[in-house]
Amino acid sequence: MVGKTNDFLIVSKNILPEAILKTAKAKELLVKGDVYTINDAVERVGLSRSAYYKYKDGVFPFYEASREKIITISLILENKAGVLSHVLNFIASVKGNVLTINQGIPLQGIANVSVSLETAGMADTPENLLSGLGEIDGVRKIEVIGQT
Repeated sequence: MVGKTNDFLIVSKNILPEAILKTAKAKELLVKGDVYTINDAVERVGLSRSAYYKYKDGVFPFYEASREKIITISLILENKAGVLSHVLNFIASVKGNVLTINQGIPLQGIANVSVSLETAGMADTPENLLSGLGEIDGVRKIEVIGQT
């Protein structure tokens, strides 16, 4: 495959076939050390070995795809004092390196913000970063809008 590039999409788990989801789960079990063989992993998740081998090189968690990369997230925040500060402090707490911040003028109590950050030195996965940001009071919506 020299010279061939892969194209990737970010897709919601909700629309993926069960075999792909089970392949991702089996790979996760192997990485975490919960099981030691592919046979054990596929047996635990209820997947055939042939399905695992069919999908294993094409499916991986979001955080694995975005490690050591730059991701850009779009946030919709309530226009309250301290909300953006809490967002930035949370990113700093997981050692995300903020590269750019763009905030539009708040309209009707809502501010649109985009943040680009480097994930290479993060102490946690980008998936957990997004989850944690979603728990901050005043954060209404989070969406990954790009990655390099």
